[in-house]
Amino acid sequence: MKREPVKDTCELYCYDEAKVRRVQSLLKEQDISRMASLFKAIADETRLKVVYALSQEEELCVCDVANVTGSSLATASHHLRTLGRLNVVKYRKEGKLAFYSLHDAEVRRLVELASTHTREMMSVGK
Repeated sequence: MKREPVKDTCELYCYDEAKVRRVQSLLKEQDISRMASLFKAIADETRLKVVYALSQEEELCVCDVANVTGSSLATASHHLRTLGRLNVVKYRKEGKLAFYSLHDAEVRRLVELASTHTREMMSVGK
């Protein structure tokens, strides 16, 4: 039995000019490139593990991060530096140790939102 393809696009080209202009204006006020960089940074599974771990603890040293992610110190450091360049995490030195934490509460909220959304989507799929 042949199934009809899903028609998930408009069959007639038309748009709401007022809505489009309003949203285009709002887009001009945003730094979409930086937002995309943030999402690219946490799109990597290891970096997302790092960010998630830091959302659960105030701070972790590089050794802690390496153990949480199951990676080497060099790999953990590389990911932490990448996240630092994008202002996702910050660090402080204490003697010979480097401790990392999330840059701000907004990053924590982003991780919590993603976690909640994922759990909800998993429960819907059951």
